[in-house]
Amino acid sequence: MMKGLKSMALASLCLLSFSSGGVYAQSNDAAQTPQKGTIRNQLALDRIVAKIDQDVIMQSELDARVEAVHRQLASRNIDLPPEDVLKNQVLEQLILENIQIQMGKRGGIRIDDWALNDAIARIAQRNQMTLEAFRQNLEADGLSFSQAREEIRREMILNRVRQRQVAQRVQVSEQEIDNFLGSPEGLAQVQTEYRLGHILIATPDNATPDQVQSAERLADDLSGQLRQGADFQALAIANSRGQNALEGGDLGWRKADQLPTLFAEQAINMTPGQTSDAIRSPAGFHIIKLMDTRGNKKVVQSQVHVRHILIKPNEIRSNLESQMQAKKLYQRVQAGEAFSELAKAYSDDTASALNGGDMGWISPETLVPEFQTVMNIIPEKVVSEPFRTTYGWHILEVLGKRQSDISTQVRRNQVRELLSNRKFEEELQVWLREIRDQAYVEIQL
Repeated sequence: MMKGLKSMALASLCLLSFSSGGVYAQSNDAAQTPQKGTIRNQLALDRIVAKIDQDVIMQSELDARVEAVHRQLASRNIDLPPEDVLKNQVLEQLILENIQIQMGKRGGIRIDDWALNDAIARIAQRNQMTLEAFRQNLEADGLSFSQAREEIRREMILNRVRQRQVAQRVQVSEQEIDNFLGSPEGLAQVQTEYRLGHILIATPDNATPDQVQSAERLADDLSGQLRQGADFQALAIANSRGQNALEGGDLGWRKADQLPTLFAEQAINMTPGQTSDAIRSPAGFHIIKLMDTRGNKKVVQSQVHVRHILIKPNEIRSNLESQMQAKKLYQRVQAGEAFSELAKAYSDDTASALNGGDMGWISPETLVPEFQTVMNIIPEKVVSEPFRTTYGWHILEVLGKRQSDISTQVRRNQVRELLSNRKFEEELQVWLREIRDQAYVEIQL
């Protein structure tokens, strides 16, 4: 992630700032007593190389980006293409970015300092750095923190433009999700993965009974030590003859069909942290430890079945009048009138009013805090007194609570996200071609 950020920033940064009164900005030194030759060189450097709609790209921007690409490719030991080819590719990238930045400005997309600071803090946190360490890391790579901030701001604008313009083109149907889950790729993705530790006490070919007994005794002894809490990795390094012995016997993450049958049969019946007894095979005696599993964990969510009546303040009904209306409805429920009928007649939550105020089974985390608080403290089958949220005045009744296994829903949401991302990348390339074709571009290289 860190390398990716620096590569992006170094490859995208425009080192020259512009003033409204000229085509180039002088440094403090140059602003003092510039020589005529220096001025001519700067003017030559800062000539316009492309006009795009209402904006331009300067030679200095192109040179800065080309230089950054040079450094990036050199750091990866990648041979450079011919200079004219590289410049054309870089200029085309700058043109596409410029078109998108102009679209963002016209669309009112702005990244304020608060949002930018939050994004930078999250980038530093993901890289397990303090903000100061992050700053020092960038500067050690030749990029000032102020430059990095503006480049991150630019990338955020580009991302928002793309999300706004491209995401609306992407739709994933339930049938597509079903098809993926039934495909070989989908079946492979939903398989449980096992991370196993392995110790092999090897026996030679044509081993004598004594050799077999000796190996078995050692394997049993190691199994006993492990049950007493001995360190598996240390014992593997010291005793195992398996190929992964020097990695502490760690076989890495594997699906059941990628494991030896002998191991798979054991692993599917083990719990994380459990160590097997010695297992005999032609190669010797094996001990395996199930270090962890993934892909098979149930996702259990607390859900509440609730119904409510909402009274919203509006242009003709004040907040106090809304409160009094909610109080009258509460009193009518207490007097024996049907909650559902009152909800149908008076509730301003049109989504639930037709169902008698019934919101169905919902996760508390999806509700505003005030609603959650009342919902959590009120007993089932008891109607709450009126209370206020940002939406207005509510009375509610909890009809039931449960723990629901939402693993299938989570899995389908993960597939939906995966397919959406794939479609987004495909649609993005189409959209980029479209906006490039529609823009006025005059190249002056």
